[in-house]
Amino acid sequence: MISALGRAFEDALAPAQRRVLLLSLMIACVLFALLWLGASLLLHRAGLTGIGFVDTGIEVLGQFAILFLAWLLFPAATTIVLGLFLDGVLLSIERRRYPGLGPPRNIPVAQVLLGGLRLAGLTVLINLLILPFYVLLPAINLVLFYGVNGYLLGREYFELVALRRLDRQTARTAWHINRLRLWAAGATIAALFSIPVVNLAAPLLGAAFMLHLFERIRRGADPASRTFNAMS
Repeated sequence: MISALGRAFEDALAPAQRRVLLLSLMIACVLFALLWLGASLLLHRAGLTGIGFVDTGIEVLGQFAILFLAWLLFPAATTIVLGLFLDGVLLSIERRRYPGLGPPRNIPVAQVLLGGLRLAGLTVLINLLILPFYVLLPAINLVLFYGVNGYLLGREYFELVALRRLDRQTARTAWHINRLRLWAAGATIAALFSIPVVNLAAPLLGAAFMLHLFERIRRGADPASRTFNAMS
C-alpha cells in the first residue's frame, strides 16, 4: 500500500496531470465560493430575531457552520468534479505505468457522474447522522470520521477504477474479498483530504493510489487476491 501511495504522488506531479489538477481545483473552488457567498447572503438578509447583535452572532456562527460543512463535504464535491476528467487521467497513468494493458471498458459520463452524486448523497446523509458524535465525543470523532469516510471513499474510488476493467458483479466480488484493505485505502484517501495543501490534490492522488492498488490486487501481488484473480 505504501508503494502504491508513493507512485500516486509521483503521478499527481507528472506534467500530464498538472493541467487536470489545476482545472479541477478551479472548478471546486468556484463551486464552494458560490455556495459560501449564497449561504452568507441568506443569513445576512434573514434577520431571524430582529435584534441586531443576536442576528450578527447567528450570522457569524452560521458562516463557521458553512465552512465546517464545506470541509466535511469536500471529498464528495471534489470527487464529482474529478469524475469529469477521471478516465483521461487514469488512461494517462496506465500508459505510463502499465503499457501492456488494453483499452478500458467504455463507461458513459452519465454513469460516472451518477456514481459521484451517489457518493455525495451518502456522505451528506451519514456525516449528518453522526454529526452529534463528532461534537459530543471528541475522543472518538476522528475514528468516526476516518472510519465512515474511509468506507465511502474506498468503495467509490475502487468502483471508479475497477469498473473500467471489470463488469459490475466482478467488481463487487473483488471489493468483498479485499474490503478491509480497500477500506484502509479509503481511510488513507480521507487522511489526504485532511492535510492542508495536500488536500488540494487529494482527488487526483486518491484515484492514482486506487489504480495502483487495484492493479496490484488484480495481478496477484497480494496473496489475498488469488480468489479474485481466478475469477477475473
